[in-house]
Amino acid sequence: MTSQTAPFRAGFVSFIGRPNVGKSTLTNALVGEKIAITSAKPQTTRRAIRGIVNAEAGQLIIVDTPGIHRPRTLLGERLNDLVESTLSDMDVIGMCVPANEKIGPGDRRINEQLDAFPRARKVAIVTKIDTVSKGAVADQLFAVSQLREWDAVIPLSSQESIQLDVLVSELISLLPESPRLYLDERTTDESDEDRIAEFIREAALEGVREELPHSLAVTIDDIIERDDKELVEIYANLFVERDSQKAIVIGRGGERLKSVGSAARRQIEELLGTKAYLSLRVKVAKDWQRDPKQLGRLGF
Repeated sequence: MTSQTAPFRAGFVSFIGRPNVGKSTLTNALVGEKIAITSAKPQTTRRAIRGIVNAEAGQLIIVDTPGIHRPRTLLGERLNDLVESTLSDMDVIGMCVPANEKIGPGDRRINEQLDAFPRARKVAIVTKIDTVSKGAVADQLFAVSQLREWDAVIPLSSQESIQLDVLVSELISLLPESPRLYLDERTTDESDEDRIAEFIREAALEGVREELPHSLAVTIDDIIERDDKELVEIYANLFVERDSQKAIVIGRGGERLKSVGSAARRQIEELLGTKAYLSLRVKVAKDWQRDPKQLGRLGF
């Protein structure tokens, strides 16, 4: 039980780390529902997505950002700018390091970048501890603790829900005293339309080749709720940069696009609590990642 005298705390937390260290998976596990899409492809996250965790002692607003990376396109530069402007507003930054990979130059570079955000408290999070032995976890905790003076170092597993409660209470204790920033029942400030677009992009990322993920973007043309409320019609576009990529996304005889549609539809129906009809059109927007006008049109 929290003592009556303990002040309520609320504030903003962001997780950073190399691509695929489990930042979005951790965000979803803490929030208790899927608000950030996950994929084995680097730079899956493209916007600052807010998830809200309500606890007795406080309210955590987790801002899931794109991974920090060396940009090769204008999109990459804009994503890095987004990360920097987001992190400068955070109360706590959690650096995620997986238990099953040695600390490398990428981790060291990200650790150095933390110095640019002196206002935020810093926490080290060792993820994926369910994948290695206890001894390996201990070694990784020691290696991580050598990087800097952390406010806390916490090992956990998002998949197995190990130590998530410890992380929540540790993060809340580092937040400023504050009333709730969001109503209790909110879990995200993402609109249904944004979440639907992301579910479609996640389904399209499944099993595609290395060069394609960065070239995929999704826009929603229309969402029409039928009068009987039993079906929602969704009309969406999947953009790629070249005709050859369009062929990959559609697949032989349209098979691939069909499976993208059904995978996305399952998640959309769960989100909306109703049956959905999903119409997907694949379009080419030549080299959109490098074109300021097209980036703007696609919401970047």
